[in-house]
Amino acid sequence: MNFFYFHFMPYLHLDPKIRAEYDSCWMVLPNSAYDPKKGHELYNRYLDELELGEELGFDGLCLNEHHSTAYGMMPAPNLICAALARRTKRIKIAILGNATALRDHPLMVAEELAMLDNIMGGRLICGFVRGIGVEYLVWGVNPTFSHERFHESQELIVRAWTATEPFAFEGKHYHVPWVNIWPRPFQEPHPPIWTPTNGSTETVEWAARADHRYRYLQNLSAADACKRYMALYRDVAARNGWEATPAHLGWGCPVYVAETDAIAMREMKPHIENFYNMFFRNPPHRFLPPGYMSLESMRRLAVDKIPVFGPQTIDNLVKHGVVLCGSPETVREQLAHNAKDWGFDTHMGAFHFGTLPHELTVKSLSLFAEHVIPYVRHVNQPSPAHPSAVH
Repeated sequence: MNFFYFHFMPYLHLDPKIRAEYDSCWMVLPNSAYDPKKGHELYNRYLDELELGEELGFDGLCLNEHHSTAYGMMPAPNLICAALARRTKRIKIAILGNATALRDHPLMVAEELAMLDNIMGGRLICGFVRGIGVEYLVWGVNPTFSHERFHESQELIVRAWTATEPFAFEGKHYHVPWVNIWPRPFQEPHPPIWTPTNGSTETVEWAARADHRYRYLQNLSAADACKRYMALYRDVAARNGWEATPAHLGWGCPVYVAETDAIAMREMKPHIENFYNMFFRNPPHRFLPPGYMSLESMRRLAVDKIPVFGPQTIDNLVKHGVVLCGSPETVREQLAHNAKDWGFDTHMGAFHFGTLPHELTVKSLSLFAEHVIPYVRHVNQPSPAHPSAVH
């Protein structure tokens, strides 16, 4: 298995009284609630925590992109990647991802990522995302065209990475008369492409195309939903004439490890409940604006996301397998079981969430690295007949 360390980079100094005046910390919460001096401290703390991942032996770091929210102070994950690029030497960095459908010029994303891949000597992993519904409202982008722009922007980026002569690109949403990016990516033919999602039929279909075979990552979902979506990916792959292996699938979830199950539950409780009830919460009409998802995906999401919609308790999150929480023995047993049962070989642990303090973040991260990773490292190890190379 491969182990990646995911960081949301939240602004955890929100005044509860100010937060209570608004129905979400996305879009409507004014930035007067942000203190740049505290933000400066948090950015440097979070970079230190991410750099620790390499020291502890993780395979990779995961960054993400969100806008107009205290949920994550990473509107430009490529900048965070650049800050980490020269401070790390071995570890891969997965940007999960760049919200290309929100961009007017996806070629700027292609150039930035190619630069990063060169600086890091081929340690970059690229995850492309559509962005969540509220971000289309923030940027004034019609959510009805979300999938079209997402697919077309990725096609343009991949062609720009792989072409060695100038070409013209004429799509429905992007028109570029002269595509000729410098530099080209370090990796041939291009950096690996991963597709993280909370669950969308169209996204599964896109990732599992025979000419894509992108690694599919199911995030922040109940265990039953994760298993179903991974099975759906395998079914789509088979329908497209190829066999998906664990190397094409990954699972992302919040993780907390402590000395015992009781200590872990007690220490995780206020911070994970804060994450879901204060940072994650969005009114449905802004989280999923009209046109953002197809009717089929909306129906599927309505069932699959029931365990994580509405007010949350740690007991409910553990019950539905949304989080990993417990002693090293408990966490590694659950992780190994899920990996074998669902058929994935990549785990993305969100080791910081909500208002979790630095010392507890480091403790959990260290216990996981020392007492979980070595015990589940060889679960779903590929056989010679099933190499792990993934587009």
